[in-house]
Parts: sequence; structure tokens; C-alpha cells
Amino acid sequence: MNLEELKKTLEALIFVSEEPLTLKQIKDILQDEDSDHIEFALKEFIFEFNGRDGGLEIRELAGGYRMSTRPELHETIRAFLKTLPSARLSLAALETLAVIAYKQPVTIPEIMEIRGTRSTSAIKTLLDRRLITAKGRKECVGRPMMYGTSKDFLIQFGLKDLTELPSIEDFEDLVG
Repeated sequence: MNLEELKKTLEALIFVSEEPLTLKQIKDILQDEDSDHIEFALKEFIFEFNGRDGGLEIRELAGGYRMSTRPELHETIRAFLKTLPSARLSLAALETLAVIAYKQPVTIPEIMEIRGTRSTSAIKTLLDRRLITAKGRKECVGRPMMYGTSKDFLIQFGLKDLTELPSIEDFEDLVG
């Protein structure tokens, strides 16, 4: 394929993919194409697509690429769809999610120690919404389950990976 055909193909693949499409998946699909040619075409496509400043953008989320609406249009889209944000979480769930995101892998007793209160219902809510996942058992007395954030967490919060989380120092600066 020439560069323009490859960019069209990449656009279509990213558009129809339900999950963020990884570079490895793209290369597996386009196995007859040169790997470097695919990477170059992908970078060119994303640069051109995002550079047109339209209502959609290509974002790197959870290790893959996904087409999404621009953040500044979210309220307008939400009003059109006449829905409330589906990701509403209680304060307890948000606090628990923050502890897990920054301290993972972490156990329920460790979360309770940090928050100063029980977190079992918040854990259940976060598991039900697939924002966290079990990461195995801690090698200590009782072998408690350890939890960490999931791929859906990265997608829901628009993060490429966990390094994009704001630093603790940023929060301290906000609080003063």
C-alpha cells in the first residue's frame, strides 16, 4: 500500500475498534506491510487527523489508539445524548480509587489504614465498574487480595498509562 492508502486503512481500523487498538494489533492485521512503514503512516495519520482540529481526535489510551470526541465538546455531546455521566462515583469510591491508583498493588487493610475507614463497598463498586482488578495475593499472614487499576480505568480517565497521573506534589500545591 502507498502511504495514503495505509493512512485510510489505519483510520478505518481505529474507527471500528471497540477497544484501543495497539500497534502490535495493527501490525498483525497488516502483516504484509513493512513494520517501519506502518509506524510512520500511523504517526503521519495521527498528526494530520488531530491537526485538523475537528470534533474528533486520535488519542493514545491504555497502550493503544482510539478515536474520541475532543474533551471541550463532552458537555455538548452529553446534552445531545441526554445522559448523565455514567461514571459518577461516591466520594468513598473516588478516594478508594485514588489510593489504589497511587499505591498499587494494595490490599483492603492497607486502603483502610490510609483512608481511616472501611472500603469494602467502594471496592465492590470499583470492581463492578471494572475500574480496578485483582492483582494477586500478598505474601503475608492471611494472604489478602491485592488490587490495582485496570485498562478500563485508563480508558475512562483518558490516560495513556499511569505515569500521566498527577503527582502527589501537584495535589499538595492545590491544597496550599
